[in-house]
Amino acid sequence: MDYAAVIDYLYTCLPMFTRIGKAAYKADLDNTIALLNILDNPQKHLKCIHIAGTNGKGSVSHLMASILQEAGYKTGLYTSPHLLDYRERIKINGQLIDEAYIIDFVEKYKEKFDVIQPSFFEWSVALCFQYFYDKKIDIAVIETGLGGRLDSTNVIIPDLSVITNIGLDHTDLLGDTLGKIAIEKAGIIKPNIPVVIGESHEATKNIFIETASQKNASIYFADEVLHPENIINKKDHLLFDLLESNKFLYHISSPLAGFYQTKNIATVIQAIQILKQNEYHISDLNLLDGISKVYRNTGLLGRWQVLNNAPLIVCDTAHNVHGMEQIIVQLNATSKNHLHLVLGMVADKNIEGVLEISPKENTTYYFCKAQIPRALDEQLLYNQATKYSLVGNTYATVPLAYEAALKNASQNDMIYVGGSNFVVADLLAYLQK
Repeated sequence: MDYAAVIDYLYTCLPMFTRIGKAAYKADLDNTIALLNILDNPQKHLKCIHIAGTNGKGSVSHLMASILQEAGYKTGLYTSPHLLDYRERIKINGQLIDEAYIIDFVEKYKEKFDVIQPSFFEWSVALCFQYFYDKKIDIAVIETGLGGRLDSTNVIIPDLSVITNIGLDHTDLLGDTLGKIAIEKAGIIKPNIPVVIGESHEATKNIFIETASQKNASIYFADEVLHPENIINKKDHLLFDLLESNKFLYHISSPLAGFYQTKNIATVIQAIQILKQNEYHISDLNLLDGISKVYRNTGLLGRWQVLNNAPLIVCDTAHNVHGMEQIIVQLNATSKNHLHLVLGMVADKNIEGVLEISPKENTTYYFCKAQIPRALDEQLLYNQATKYSLVGNTYATVPLAYEAALKNASQNDMIYVGGSNFVVADLLAYLQK
C-alpha cells in the first residue's frame, strides 16, 4: 500500500465521526483496549497529560506542548480533528508523523485490527500510542476526541488531567444538561492524579469536586486563582497581564489573538505550575516562549487565524453556541465598516442556538456547505437563518462563499469564516492551492 491507499482505507473503510456522526461513536472502551492489547499496551509506558473540555482543548493542548518543547522535553501531541492533513493529529516536537510509519503500521496490523472492527478514531489512538512509544518521547499531550469517560484516549494514567470548560455540545451523546456533560468529562479524572478545571460554573463545579474527592485527586480551578487584566488585542496577537490572587504574575504576549485565549492560557499556566511541583523543570522563560512561539512550535491552525489585514480576514473553528458566544464578543469589538460572515455548520449541531446569537446589524451572510456528508445543506441553513433576520445568499461550497465575500468587501471591512471545523478546513485547503 502507498500512503494515498492507506489514507483512503482509514477515511472510507472505518466508521469516522467527522464523516457520519454518532454512528461512528463507540460508547465503550472495549475496541481500544483490544487494539492496544495487540500492541502490548504501549500507552502504559508513556508519561502523559490528558486534556478534555467542550471548547479550548485544542488550543490548550498545543500551548502545553509548545511550553514543554521549550523546556527541552521531546513532546508528543495528539489532537483531533485535523484541518489539512491526517498527520496533523500526531506530532512530535511539532513534526508530523512520518508517512512511512503510518504505511508500515497499517500493513502490519490491518488484518488483526479488522477482526475487532474499530472506528477511525480508535485506529488513530492505537497508532498514536505506538508511534510515541517507538519514538521514545519524554511526554505526550493527549487531547480527548469526544467526551472523556468513554473516549478512546481514556486508557492512560496521566501525570495531570485538564478539563478546559463545559458547554452544551454533542448533547445526543453526552447528555442534554451541563451537569450530565460534566459527568462525562470528569471521567478523565484518575485516582491520585491532580486535575485542573479551566472555567468554574455553578452547574458543574460540585460534580468535579465530588469526583476528585472520590478519586483522592487534588483539584484546581484556574479561573478562581488566575485573572487576566489589561487585555489589548492587536488583530494578530494578544497582550495581557496575568494576576495570581491580585498579584502580578506574567505579562503575556500571545499570537493566539482571540479574547477567549486568555482563559485557555490561564488554564495552561495553572497546569504548568502543578507540573513544576511534580518535578517538571520548566522556567518562566520556557513558559512565556512556549506561548509566544506556539504557532512555530506546533503548527496550530484555525484559532482566530488572521489571513489578511485589508480587508481583515479571520477564520476560527468555533462550532457550537458556547464557542460562538466568545467569537461574537470579539467580532463586536473588532473595528470594521461592514462584516461579511461566511457560515457553514454540520447538521447535528444546535443550529438555531448559533443563529439566534449571530450578529444582525451591518452584516452580510454567505451561507455555505463544507464538503463532508455531515454538513448542513446551505439552503436549509439559509432557511433557518431567515427566522432570525440574518441577511445573505447561499453558496454550494466554502470557496465560492469566500470568493463572493472577498469580491464584496472593501478594505475597511471584515470577513469572518467559521461555524465548523470543516468550513475552516475547506477554506485553508483552497487557499493552500
